[in-house]
Amino acid sequence: MDLERKSLGLGRAPALVVVDMIRGFTDPACPLGCDCPEVVAANAALLEAFHSRGLPVYFTRVVYHRDDQARVFRDRIQALNVLTPQSRWVQVDERLEVGAGDEIIDKQWASAFHGTDLAQRLRERGVDSVVVTGLTTSGCVRATAVDGLQYDYRVVVAREAVGDRNSAAHEANLFDLHAKYADVMGLAEVIAQLPAPPDSHAAAGGHDHG
Repeated sequence: MDLERKSLGLGRAPALVVVDMIRGFTDPACPLGCDCPEVVAANAALLEAFHSRGLPVYFTRVVYHRDDQARVFRDRIQALNVLTPQSRWVQVDERLEVGAGDEIIDKQWASAFHGTDLAQRLRERGVDSVVVTGLTTSGCVRATAVDGLQYDYRVVVAREAVGDRNSAAHEANLFDLHAKYADVMGLAEVIAQLPAPPDSHAAAGGHDHG
């Protein structure tokens, strides 16, 4: 029997956390990669929505600067060793716009929060909720969403903007995330919950005074 749960949605000050949408994961030429143009397109749409509203955006990248970083993880998944600072695989997919105010966070483990200062950055920006997107649903997306809840943020996972090499794992993890840790929403619903863009506030204000 499923747990009773309440959908919380986004707060008044959301941020977008784009998890590992780097070439190493979006290019099937890399041993870690898969072909996921629909996930890239959904992230591009979300980025446009966040940028147009001046909302915070954080991109994460898996990068290993030293041989001793995440040693057990890398021994287990040896293809991770290609993710060095000089490699093109650690660059954000060129189909996604990194805005001037966006922040890039290097990480070594699955969660965007573990071993990084993401939680501190969110607090400094007054963020109260996060939209988590990226790759992969059963790995780094799940870990980031669970940690987001554990840092007391409302977490929303945009269904079309996450992907996995394994479709069964993708669906199972979306089900599990929605049951316990996050609200899994369609892309249009996520965008509809965002605050209105600044120009629409000005237009509304003009109309009210007219």
